[in-house]
Amino acid sequence: MMVDVGDLNAFLAVAERGSFRGAARRLNVSASGLSEAVRRLESKLGIRLLHRTTRSVVATEAGARLIERLRPALAEVEAALEVVDTFRDRPAGTLRLNVPVVAARLILPAIVPDFLARYPDITLEVAAEDDFIDLVAAGFDAGIRYDERLERDMIAVPIGPRVQRSATAAAPAYLARKGRPEHPEDLLSHSCLTGRFGSGAVLIWEFERDGEIVRVEPRGPLVIRTGATADLAVDAAIAGTGIIHLFEDWLRPHFARGTLVPVLEPWWQPYSGPFLYYPGRRLPPPPLRAFVDFIRSRRPG
Repeated sequence: MMVDVGDLNAFLAVAERGSFRGAARRLNVSASGLSEAVRRLESKLGIRLLHRTTRSVVATEAGARLIERLRPALAEVEAALEVVDTFRDRPAGTLRLNVPVVAARLILPAIVPDFLARYPDITLEVAAEDDFIDLVAAGFDAGIRYDERLERDMIAVPIGPRVQRSATAAAPAYLARKGRPEHPEDLLSHSCLTGRFGSGAVLIWEFERDGEIVRVEPRGPLVIRTGATADLAVDAAIAGTGIIHLFEDWLRPHFARGTLVPVLEPWWQPYSGPFLYYPGRRLPPPPLRAFVDFIRSRRPG
């Protein structure tokens, strides 16, 4: 029985996204076109593959079995086509990255313009979010994360500064009003601008000096979800609302302007910089391979 590979890809995309609209955005096609492709495939096979409701799309038992076999088969087809694409003079296609907000803010701006100038046939799509996701299932080619959050069976390539620090700071007006903490535990009596991860866990502030590690669970008038709302905490700190603890590179421009003042600097803890990571189970697509080579070429000797 001959079926169209495009119809199979359409079915798989809809099933993985659980939505015709979501799959349409992922594939940059119309939802109605995907719906027609799935109907055509079901008609050809003579069996329903998806349960459709107004709120969700779920694979039937037959559809689920087909998905199990389709994923590796279509991955092999894609890999075969990518091998052919390596003969192109210039890599082309779309590269999809999932990165934390801090990487989009502090790491990518120094890389992306030069990369896109060198590879004009590549389109880069970047999603910035701090929740840890399954790259492959979400349709991304690669991601950026710190080493403690890297998945197994992933290839990791250093990207950006290899050593970073978390900095603690406050506005001069706040310190004049509340005094300056001299030890991390002093923060427990201060107004702190705190954060939570997407999981709901409170962000613990960690400090280190001469081998002594101090972890503090700060409290204060503002709690943000880490990542996207960090600028709100920065603005609040500048206004004198409380003490902030954030990436040093994020706060450095405010130190230069004098709107924020470093606090507890001898205790600022260094840690390893981020990595670009991607699945190591198959040949990377040409846009990703070009990006990896570009990053490696920029690393100091």
